[in-house]
Parts: sequence; structure tokens; C-alpha cells
Amino acid sequence: MTTTTLAVLVPLLPFLGAVAGLLLGRTAPGFVRPLAVLPPLAALGLAVVVAVRQGGGQAVSAATELTPTGSVPIELALYVDGFAALVAVLVGLVATCVQIYSTGYLRDDPRYLSYAALVSLFTSAMLLVVYSGDLMVLLVGWEIMGICSYFLVGHYWETPEARAASIKAFLVTKLGDVPFLIGLFALATDAGSFRITKILGNVASGGLDHPTLIALLLLAGVAGKSAQFPLHTWLPDAMAGPTPVSALIHAATMVAAGVYFVARLLPVFAASSAALVVLAVMAAVTMAGSALAALAQDDIKRVLAYSTIGQLGYMTGALAVGDRGAAVFHLLSHGAFKALLFLGAGVIIHAAGTNSLAAMSRMKDLRARVPDAYWTMTVALLALAAIPPFSGFFTKEAVLGAAEHVATGHAEGIPGAVGWIVLVAGLVTALLTAAYAMRLWLLVFRGHGPEAPDHGRQPIAMNAVLWVLAVPSLAFGLATGLLPEWFDGRDLTPTLTTAVLGTGVALVGGIVTYGAWRHTMAMAARVPMGAVAAHPQGDAGLVEAEAIASHAPAYGDVASAPDPADPGRLLLGPLHRHAAVGFHLDAVYAALFVRPVQAAATLVRFLDREVVDTYVRGAGTLPRWLGTAVRRAQTGNLQTYVSALLAGTVVLVVAALLVATAGA
Repeated sequence: MTTTTLAVLVPLLPFLGAVAGLLLGRTAPGFVRPLAVLPPLAALGLAVVVAVRQGGGQAVSAATELTPTGSVPIELALYVDGFAALVAVLVGLVATCVQIYSTGYLRDDPRYLSYAALVSLFTSAMLLVVYSGDLMVLLVGWEIMGICSYFLVGHYWETPEARAASIKAFLVTKLGDVPFLIGLFALATDAGSFRITKILGNVASGGLDHPTLIALLLLAGVAGKSAQFPLHTWLPDAMAGPTPVSALIHAATMVAAGVYFVARLLPVFAASSAALVVLAVMAAVTMAGSALAALAQDDIKRVLAYSTIGQLGYMTGALAVGDRGAAVFHLLSHGAFKALLFLGAGVIIHAAGTNSLAAMSRMKDLRARVPDAYWTMTVALLALAAIPPFSGFFTKEAVLGAAEHVATGHAEGIPGAVGWIVLVAGLVTALLTAAYAMRLWLLVFRGHGPEAPDHGRQPIAMNAVLWVLAVPSLAFGLATGLLPEWFDGRDLTPTLTTAVLGTGVALVGGIVTYGAWRHTMAMAARVPMGAVAAHPQGDAGLVEAEAIASHAPAYGDVASAPDPADPGRLLLGPLHRHAAVGFHLDAVYAALFVRPVQAAATLVRFLDREVVDTYVRGAGTLPRWLGTAVRRAQTGNLQTYVSALLAGTVVLVVAALLVATAGA
């Protein structure tokens, strides 16, 4: 087969698997799991073959006109460069691992059939986005992912938290998709085509008339899809869905789509200095804010959710300084270790048999209970904290190195302020990332919460997947010498200055957190569990307990008094109570948008009922009265009709005589 044919089959196979699973699952349930696992596994194999054949050289490109439009053509186009080839491999790997893992995690779930089909469709949509060479076809995959996330986040629809989370995810992402769609049309109008290669050629020749407007409109959609400030609030709440879904969304689909889109169309954004500044500020606020919020969360999945938001901020920061190689490099590394972290969290939850153990304050020294999760998550947390030689060190250092290159004035066309914004925010976030990674490790694997019931070992499929993902989490960064061909020839070797700074602040963050944990452990020995009022951060603990109780299915039982041995409270101090609830952004949005819309809806309902309906009822009342009067005259009595006829005749005669007399 040609490389083009193989590339077409990569997104097609998961789609066919989803359709076949839905059609055959009811009549032949034995086919459900094979149809869930084999298509993404085959797609992964084909994606690897496509990547090897592409080899980081000339892009594989093909196109055919999809339908005549009379103006800007829409083409079924394929465009596979080095970035697309590697991202497709990541998507296939994570999707396959998630499907294998889910066969154990959801083996008793009555809705596994629809779940598996939606995961396959989700995978197909992301692969379509990755390989598509036309913006309209890309938009199809973009929107399919949105509806798949709605159904998958709301998988446990019996719980109000899952229903609310799915609706919130759908509405917030759609809020960004509206300007995104307008931006796509504006871009195609300026460039005269939806074809990505033609658009980039037009940008290179200076053909865009409104680069700033187009870039800002597109950034709104990217902020929604990739959970960047200010449209990031849906992602932590999406943890109400099954844990494997969280791994898929956070590691390889949905949130990765926005970053990949900007990387694919980076010259469009680079054509506007204002857009790059906006992108840099958005990345900086996202990085630092989400890291602070992660340090204050008690639920392990919400810690990882805020961590994803922050790591995506690193990627958008790299794009802001014009380095798409560093952005995609970190995207690939992050996909491996974040999928591992979420699936490891799922093993912990599965071991306890309840989602309530996702609260880290209630975990007790789980090292012996979940040894596979312990060792693999340790690797993933070291990668997240960017400790050498784990993969996160190399990829995060690439971002910091790119920012330092711009900040010192070595890049043309990009304001130096953009580099400084990304560099400073990146270093601060590296400190905070190591802090919340260390905190998570200590509370989960060395915690002193109440003893949870032991539900035995997990299915082998779940543990095996963890070790598969541990390999790239550990070793992917060591392949920096082999990757430049896939990254536009960019040298990914760490530079001394940013490597020392980044590693130094990460070590400081980890060591300080460990010291704070030892200090709080000593305090916990003197303060009885539950004596929140006596704790120096008692109010913050109560706020956090309320926050935990308001999120995720079956988490209500974790809203008891928080663990006084949590170093996050000591490190954040008075800021903890605000960080625990995401700096009140949901409350701000409720005040600015939700309540005004609800008030407007109440007013419209009142006007409809009391004003419009009143006029409608009034318009029908007069004809009804006239009809009643006429109906009463129609008695059916012949004598009555004759009498009325004679009376009318008499009236007419009298009237005629009066008129005649008056005329005489």
C-alpha cells in the first residue's frame, strides 16, 4: 500500500470499529472487547508505518475536491508532516492503552458497549484532526470530539455531578468554537482556500489582510478546546467521568487538539505580534494559576486535571515564542506521562472499589497495595516535575530554552517581552509543579488517612498498560538526537542555563514540599484528626471540604475534616482557600453570565405568559363572543325565524317611510 492509503486507514479503522461495535455488540456481545481494542491497535501500527515512511522528510500530501461550493473550495485533503506523524502515533498509543485498560476497569459496566464505541469514535476524530489538510474537514473532527466528550464525561449520568460536568464541558467549549468558526471563515476568505498548505503559502507572501483579528478569533476556540485561561474551568469538573476517559482527553485527544492546531498554523499567529503577546499572557496566567490550584486540591484527579492545564500552558508558551518544535515535543512527552498518571489513579480508585478514595487526604500508605501503580506513577511524577533524565526534563527544557532565546533578543519578529513572560512564568510553574507532584506522591503513597477496604489485585490488563506507558515517560527524552528531522531540524538538546535553572527550581519545590510535609506530620501528631478549628489553616480546610463535596460522583463522604498533614495548606497559607476553588472563576462567571441569562430567561417567560398570551387570549375572546351571540340566534324554530323576518320587514318599512317623509 502507498503511504497515502495507509494514512487514510489510520482514522478510518477506529471509526469502523465504533460502528461495528454498536451494530454487533447487542447481538454478539463477545465481539465488543475485540472491536474496542483491535481497531485502535491496528491504527497505531499503521501510524507507526506512516511515521517511518515519512521519516521527518517531505510531507505526504493528497487532496480531492469534496464538493463544489461556488466560492472557496472544500477539499478532502491529507497532509502528514513530521509533527502529524508523531502526534498520530501518540494518539494511537494512548487510545489503545485506554481501550485495553477499560476492559478491566469497566468490565462490569452495563454501558461498556456505548462507552467503547465512543472512545473509538473519539480516537478517529482526533486522528482526522491530525492528518487533515483542509480546515473544514479538520473542523468535522474538532466538533465530533466535542460531542464525544459530552457523552463520555456524562457516562455516569445517574449522578448530578456527571450531568452538570458534561453540560459544562460542552457549553464552555462551544463558547470558544463560535469565534473559532468565524475565524476559520475569515482566514479562508483572506487566503482564498481552506487548504492548509495554500493558507500557509498565502501567509508567507503577506496575503493576510486581517492577521490580528483572525488570530484572536482562532485563539478563542483554542482556549476552549485546550482548556486555557479563561475557558479552562470545564476540565477539572470533567473528572466526574470514568478515569480512562480522563486519560484519553488529557493525554492525546481534545485538549491536545488546540495546541496542535496552533502548531500547524503557527505562521498565521506569528503574522501578528499582538496575537503572540496575547498568547504569551494567556499561557503565563494558565501555567501559574493552574499550578497554584493543583497544589490546593485534595482529589487526585483534580490535581492531575489542573496539572494538564498547566502543562498545556507550557505548550502554548512555546508557540507564543514561535517554536512549534518545542511545543509538540512537550505534547508528546506529556501525553505519555499524563496518561500514565490518570490510569495509575484509576488503579488506586479501583483497588478501593469506590471513587471516594480519590481524596488524597483519606489515603493510607498505598505502596504495598498497588505496587505497579506506585513504581510507574513515581516515574511519571518525576517526568512531570522535569527531573533529569526523565522525559519531562528534556521537553520542558526545550520550552524554557526557546523562551530564553527570544527573551535575549535572538529571535526576529517576536517581541522580547513575549520571551520574558513565558520564561518567568515557566520557571515559577516548574517550582510549583515539582511541589504539587511531591505532595501528591507523599499523600498517596505515604499518607496517614483511614484504612480503606482491600478489594484485591487489579486486572492484569490495567497494570500491564502502566508499564507500557512508563517506557516513554522514562526514555522518550533520551531520543532528542533522533528527533530533529521530525521537528523542522530544530536542535532539541538542552541548554546549560535553562537546564540548571529549571532543574534547580524543581528540586527546590520538591525539597521544600517534603520539608513542609514533615513539619505538618509533626503537627498532626499533636492535633487530633478532625480538629480543624484548632488548625492554623482551619478555615481553608473547611472551604476545601466544601469544594470536594461539590465535585465528582460518590465523593460526598470525603467532605469530612481535612488531613492536617497536608503540606499544601502550609505552603499556600491564606491563598489556599482561594486556590482550592479555582480562584472563584466559576462564581465570577455565574455572576457575570449565568445569573444574567437566567434573569433574562425569567423575564422572557413572564412577558410570554403575562403579555403575549394575554393579547393572544384577548384576540380570541371577541370572535368567541360574537360567535356565541350568533349561535344563540340560530334556534332551529321556524316560528322564530318567521317572526324575525316579519319584524325585520316592519323595521325596514318604517325606516323607508321615515326617509320618504323627511325628503318631502
